[in-house]
Amino acid sequence: MTTSSPRTIDPQSPNAYINRELSWLGFARRVLSLVANRDLPLMERVKFAGIMGMLHAEFFMKRMSGLKRQIKQGSRKLSLDGRTPREEFDACRLELQDQSAVLTGILNQELLPALAEVGHPIRQYKELTPEQRQSMRTYCEQSVRPILTPLAVDSEHPFPFISNLGLNLAVLLSGGKGEREQFLRIKVPNNRPRWVPVPGGGYVPLEQVIAANLDLMYPANRSLKVYFFQVTRGAEGEVQPAAEEEESLREPGSLVQQVGSELKARRFAGVVRLQVEPDMPKGLVKWLTRQLKIDPEDVYFSRPLLGLSDLLQLKIDDRDKINFPPHTPVDHPRLQHLAAQAPSAIFDEIAKGDILLHHPYHDFGTSVLRFLEAASVDPGVLAIKLTIYRTSSDSPIVRALAEAVRRGKQVAVLVEITARFDEAPNIAWGKFLEREGVHVAYGVERLKTHVKLALVVREEKQGIRRYAHIGTGNYHTGTAKAYEDLGVLTCDPAICEEVAVLYDALTGGLPHGNYREVLVAPVTMRRRFTELIRREADHARAGRPSGIYAKLNQLQDPNTIRELYAAGSAGVSVTLNVRGLCCLRAGAPGLSENVRLYSVLGRFLEHSRIFRFSNGGDPEYYLGSADWMKRNLNSRVETVVPVRNSRLKRQLDRIIEVYEKDNCSAWDAQPDGSYVRRRPAAGEPVRNAQEIFIRKARRAARSAVESQAVVYGSPEDIA
Repeated sequence: MTTSSPRTIDPQSPNAYINRELSWLGFARRVLSLVANRDLPLMERVKFAGIMGMLHAEFFMKRMSGLKRQIKQGSRKLSLDGRTPREEFDACRLELQDQSAVLTGILNQELLPALAEVGHPIRQYKELTPEQRQSMRTYCEQSVRPILTPLAVDSEHPFPFISNLGLNLAVLLSGGKGEREQFLRIKVPNNRPRWVPVPGGGYVPLEQVIAANLDLMYPANRSLKVYFFQVTRGAEGEVQPAAEEEESLREPGSLVQQVGSELKARRFAGVVRLQVEPDMPKGLVKWLTRQLKIDPEDVYFSRPLLGLSDLLQLKIDDRDKINFPPHTPVDHPRLQHLAAQAPSAIFDEIAKGDILLHHPYHDFGTSVLRFLEAASVDPGVLAIKLTIYRTSSDSPIVRALAEAVRRGKQVAVLVEITARFDEAPNIAWGKFLEREGVHVAYGVERLKTHVKLALVVREEKQGIRRYAHIGTGNYHTGTAKAYEDLGVLTCDPAICEEVAVLYDALTGGLPHGNYREVLVAPVTMRRRFTELIRREADHARAGRPSGIYAKLNQLQDPNTIRELYAAGSAGVSVTLNVRGLCCLRAGAPGLSENVRLYSVLGRFLEHSRIFRFSNGGDPEYYLGSADWMKRNLNSRVETVVPVRNSRLKRQLDRIIEVYEKDNCSAWDAQPDGSYVRRRPAAGEPVRNAQEIFIRKARRAARSAVESQAVVYGSPEDIA
């Protein structure tokens, strides 16, 4: 009896790829599973429900709006997996509707009842006692009513502009005898808490408080019908024609003006989603769709709550059992002793050898922030250079840069003002820094600058020495507590020299140099990654040790995927740890049997990028800012640097091994693009990667007695 060999899938065919949009929604589906996970503390599940609301809103703003634009333009361009824009839109809409239905069911049947059980219910206004209603009425009259602005729609008043993601009341006010109902729109103010505390415990949504007390605004003899709605607008608005844009960008400083115009246009971008209550009258729904100039397919019915992302604002800290134990990052073992020392101490420590930082397990404030604050006041420091992609609203890093200027240091900052949804604050930070005397550059023309680099130039006895921080995350003290990221503090001359050359190109418009160590997109990175992948294939064919491990946020670039397929076919073991979307089809017979893909989700957002190539038994390691996305490799400035320090290589191996052995928060991809969550076998201890990192960082911090302390312990510790 003969057995047939598996049918080969052509790597060039649509069958070799997973749809980008549906893969992204697959990530959202994994987040949804965390909402449903009864093993998690209650408030963690509530937090993930808020994240689901945020993810869906972002998907509509970015992806559904793009698909609608293609459909409107009549585009027949096929996606990587062979779908038309209309087919993609319809498939995404069905998935979004299903996810929303599941989320609503979990909220109604589990989370809201559980909040009531622990004494913190989100209540309906009609359930309140007379005393509680009076308290809410007083609050509304004193703190909310003065802010409200009712807008009528009639022959003299056009339909008002409805802002993106704002909550709204649609009020139907009865007319006199023989008169039609009057429509009024009232925007729920976003500068008041969404969840209004109720005397005796619990919260009431602000929109219900307003709706129940509209008689404070309108005569009691006129009946009111009130319904809630919310609109989502696309992330891109109509801007000037391409030819005009091309001409305008030639003017000095025009990029800031162009981004400002785009921000204004975005405010008025088309509506891509209208969310309404299920009991809103059909006639009113149709009327709203006409006023908003949308199609019936853009209407989504939502219950019990609109604006689910506001669940992230619901903080209940008085019950340990419904929250994770608070996580406090620890000082890196090699930086513990620096607090009471002179600013120069951190540079002396870096000079002893590279330092690998792992956030949020290592404290950002006593590592990266200390590095920059020390540079701002250390007399030996001559210059500081930094990239800002996203930063916090009250950034101590920006304050440190301003202090450095006041102390006579040269400070240059590249502020990326096209960072999506952070354009306005970044422009404001840039203007502030300019006023303080900082040399500010606003990105690179036609390229988004996504690098995470800081460079310090210091005068020492032996001469000028450079120090650098190379990271995978933004210089943002807030996200550093919630995002998993890596960084290296180094004074390696070769690395620092190339970082300096890159800064000259970024701020001075100079030609890029001949980068030998640092991988720079869009200059050398794609070519070098292709060479590294092909080299592993050559090793495999020659019988030498081979293997590829990559930890990424997203993987979509078709050329890189095809290179990985080819390497796997040559015998290379390819392991991919990709948090979000991934268009590669893993483990498919005849295509990618040697390619394994998984995703890790936990209380912290996995955000680091690690690359390891076995290289015939002499492994090479890299980390940096870039994912394997077409946009990252072709149209962004990105950096990935080699890790050459043997101790840091071992530490990266330990980190990879922890992820590999995770048996509860990792999800293994199947050939059809679905994911299956790992479960501990019977009698097997639970191994949650993020919890292991917390324990190991704390243990290393306690036991560190010298600069050579091992940060993550031995492989045996992982179990």
